Order: sequence, then C-alpha cells, then structure tokens
Amino acid sequence: MQRCQPASLRLIDNEQFKMGQFLKERLGVIGAIAEFAKMQYLTKIKGIDIDSMCVAILVFEGAKEDVEFQERKVYDIAVKKFGGILAGRRNGERGYKLTFAIAYVRDFCLSYGILGDSFETSVPWDKTLSLCRNVKYRVVQECKKWGISHFIISCRVTQVYDAGSCVYFYLAFNARDVIKTNTGSSPAKDPFEVFHCIEEKARDEILASGGSLSHHHGIGKVFT
Repeated sequence: MQRCQPASLRLIDNEQFKMGQFLKERLGVIGAIAEFAKMQYLTKIKGIDIDSMCVAILVFEGAKEDVEFQERKVYDIAVKKFGGILAGRRNGERGYKLTFAIAYVRDFCLSYGILGDSFETSVPWDKTLSLCRNVKYRVVQECKKWGISHFIISCRVTQVYDAGSCVYFYLAFNARDVIKTNTGSSPAKDPFEVFHCIEEKARDEILASGGSLSHHHGIGKVFT
C-alpha cells in the first residue's frame, strides 16, 4: 500500500451497524425514499446480507493530492479486491457521530432498565479477529448462564497501528431479565453485580485471547 494510511480507520461489526441505523436522524419524504432505494440496491442488486455486513469508516487528511492518492489506493483494495461498496461521506460522518452519542444513549437506556457500558483492549493483528469472536461468544454464554435473554454485545476496531489494533466492546442487557430470575428461595441478584461479573469474564477472555487488560481507559481501575 506504499504506506497509505488514513488519518483514522474504524471497522464496525454488524450489531453496531444495525444499532447505528436505529439512531439515524429523522428523514423527510425524499430522504426516506432515497434511503429505501439505497437499501434495495445493497440487498437486491449487490446481494449484501444486512444481517452479516460490516462497515469500515475512513478519514483522510493532508494536501489535496495526497488525500486523493490515498483514497484511490484504499478504495481499489476495498472495492476491487474485497468487493466493498463505497457508502459516501455522509454515512461516514454518521458513524463518528455514534461515537459521541453512545454515552447519552447509555444514560437514556438506563432510565428504561437497560444497563450498558464499554470496555476496550489492544491486541496484535494476528489475534484481532479471533479475540473479537471469542469475547463475543463468551459474553453470549455468560448472559445465558444468568438467564438474560435480551442483550447485545458488539465490537469495533477503533484505532489501528502497524503492530495491532484497539478494539472496543459494547455490552448492554435488560436488567429486568435478572430481576425476573430472583426467587424467594435464593439470594436476590443485583443487576449491576451481574453486569460486573459478565464484564470480568469478558476481560478474562480478552487476556486468554492475546489482548491487553486495557488500551487507554487505564489499568488497575474498577468502574462502578
């Protein structure tokens, strides 16, 4: 790639992509029609499965000729080699807006009994994919163990380096699922404690899969 490096590069999994679709701004009639047409093009013409697709968001900076050179090189790889589809600047901007909005979404969901937070790690490139799969699978199994049926676990590669990447995970579940499993014959389970237990198991899986305890949130901290 001749050291062709975007200023920022993020890879978002399917769960986070679909969550972003729910958080889109309200569209007018023309905008809704255009959005419908785009989805028809993706699914009917290009044959993309909405339930398995992922999204890469790139930011380019620098002199005009440098940016154009980098765009051509990256797009040639994404489109010609891997069959990607250019989604346009507006969708890229939406992806970054989700980053800033996620904390407000978390607080909003909390008022409806939905607990959620993020945790992150740094990991070498050769272990990035397996780590993402392993951690998501571990969280799914832990949620089942606690009787939680309404949950989401998603991840994104949010920062990239020559040696590896930073991966963010987002976990949320309906606290009512935990409350419903409480019975008079056993000690009541605190949804916050359950969340902490699941997050701890996820961090154990991160370490077992070759990731670090933290990328930049800090080592040795316990968030309560």
